[in-house]
Amino acid sequence: MGISKINNRISIIGCGWLGLPLAIQLIENGLDIKGSTTSENKLEALDNLGITPFLIRLNETKIEGDISEFLNNSETLIINIPPGLRKNPDKNYVSEIKLLIKHIEKSSIKNVLYISSTSVYNNDPKFPIITEKTKPNAISNSGKQLIEIENVLKNNSAFNTTILRFAGLFDQERHPGKIISGRKHILNPEAPVNLIHKNDCISIIAQLIEKDFWNEEFNACYPNHPTKEQYYKQYCQANNLELPEYNREDISMGKIIDATKLAQLLKYEYKTGL
Repeated sequence: MGISKINNRISIIGCGWLGLPLAIQLIENGLDIKGSTTSENKLEALDNLGITPFLIRLNETKIEGDISEFLNNSETLIINIPPGLRKNPDKNYVSEIKLLIKHIEKSSIKNVLYISSTSVYNNDPKFPIITEKTKPNAISNSGKQLIEIENVLKNNSAFNTTILRFAGLFDQERHPGKIISGRKHILNPEAPVNLIHKNDCISIIAQLIEKDFWNEEFNACYPNHPTKEQYYKQYCQANNLELPEYNREDISMGKIIDATKLAQLLKYEYKTGL
């Protein structure tokens, strides 16, 4: 197999809500995509879309599936698997990724793009402006595990790593406004909103790969930050949804995610606003 073929092949671990349309876009861009799923019944659908499908399941002690074949003959790996700690708070996500890293070290992978989250930054009553120079300081279980994984990947000299921290992801169907509609005692009404549309996430990932931006850290977030109360009031009214009710007794905690570095480096203009 020629070097150019390996350069052209990307493995995406996690072909779900974000990973699947990402894989489709990268195929349209002329890349050869291997994609993993944890659901056997999704293998045929991936194959029909032109994705070479693999059934891969990570856990703390072993990886189920042919992980070696999934990684080999690819030069770039996109790790797109959320911690899943809301459903399983006792899960050791760090152990899963460390196990995956052992396999990456033995493979042809030279570049790793890790999809992280701006939840690595703690909320604060002063709503600080967060840039890539801000040291991740989360105190939540999931935030601390993400920070540890970022560091383990960045400190591994066997491959290049770029960390891409997305703000809250949404699209038309999956929108936080629908989730909080009608709810009561919603926290942090004065906090700034930090969101990014799924289509922008896909475009950003594709451009980072195309332009070979490795050994970098990026925040990615739409540049407008209305307050939570303003934004969800407007969204719910526009979509004929019941307004949420807020907890105004506790001080609002939040932050402002500044993604200027990414926008300037890629000359990126967001396709979808809030």
